[in-house]
Amino acid sequence: MIATPDRTPLPRSFFDRPVLEVAPDLLGRILVRTTPDGPIALRLTEVEAYDGENDPGSHAYRGRTPRNSVMFGPPGHVYVYFTYGMWHCMNLVCGPDGRAGAVLLRAGEIVEGIELARKRRISARNDKELAKGPARLATALGVDRALNGTDACARDETPLRMLTGTPAPTDQVRNGPRTGVSGEGGNGDTHPWRYWIANDPTVSPYRAHVPRRRSS
Repeated sequence: MIATPDRTPLPRSFFDRPVLEVAPDLLGRILVRTTPDGPIALRLTEVEAYDGENDPGSHAYRGRTPRNSVMFGPPGHVYVYFTYGMWHCMNLVCGPDGRAGAVLLRAGEIVEGIELARKRRISARNDKELAKGPARLATALGVDRALNGTDACARDETPLRMLTGTPAPTDQVRNGPRTGVSGEGGNGDTHPWRYWIANDPTVSPYRAHVPRRRSS
């Protein structure tokens, strides 16, 4: 018999830890997106850690900017960025206030509000693809830059909230290089900071970084 996931909100102290501790511990947790049309809940199955100014692959590697300021704290807030001129991606801020760190939410399983997710992801071939990849996840949940800075640990009503869920068993957690990440010194793509639940069908496929070709 499968245990019912714990619906208790995660406390801020959960996120006030090093990003490499938080990232694998997020697997199996539940993210709830509250919308005017109803809630959508997602069980996290794949994430990536980004260690701020220590990490060539991080948006905060060169320090604080207007774009990445949410990454510098406080922990438990949502960092949303726009990429390739068309997609949004969602992160959860980790570590002490003032030190940048965030976990990219790469994939998950929609466990509530699946009809709402289907309407947002009409190109998905099946329900396992609804949130299979960071841009698809954000699209399925209706997350964009308007939610940047949202407190996912707020006691009051909030459009995004992290619940305890059912943490993935440690023997089911895998890790490896991050998807499509490069960085100065060749370090960004070799960090084994992508974590996922083994054999879960919603986990996205790994793709190595491909350098952009410059026209002559």
